[in-house]
Amino acid sequence: MNRHPLHRPTPAPRRPVTDRRGRRLPRTTVRLTTTTSVTALVVLTCAGTAQAAPADAGTVVLAAESINQVVNNIRIWLMGILAGWATLCLTVAFLRYTSGEADEVERGKRGFRSAAIGYAGALLSPLIVTIVGQWVA
Repeated sequence: MNRHPLHRPTPAPRRPVTDRRGRRLPRTTVRLTTTTSVTALVVLTCAGTAQAAPADAGTVVLAAESINQVVNNIRIWLMGILAGWATLCLTVAFLRYTSGEADEVERGKRGFRSAAIGYAGALLSPLIVTIVGQWVA
C-alpha cells in the first residue's frame, strides 16, 4: 500500500454523549453542564480564606455587640447569596437562550425570569430582614 507521506489516518468517530437512559444529549447541554461545573469549581476554590489571629493578639470574642449588627450581617449575607444565585441563573439562561434549539430557548426564557426574581429578592432582602428584625426585637 503506497500512501502519501503526509497522509493522516482519519480519526475514529467519537461516541455521542448520552444520559443515563441512553438518550443522546445535544452539544449545548454538554457545554452547559461543563460550564456550570467549571463555574462552581472556580467559585468554591476562590472563596476567601480565614486567617488565624496572631498569638499575642489576646482573646478574641466572636459575639455581636447588638441585635442591629446581627440583622445587618444577615442582610448582607442574604443579598450576596441571592445576587450570586441570580447571576448564575442569568448566565445559564443566556447560554441556553443562545443555543438555538427550541427546547433550550424556552428553558432560557424561564431562566431569565428566575434571574429577575432572584435580583428582585436581593433588592428586597433589606426590607424583609428589617421587618423580621422588628418582629424579633
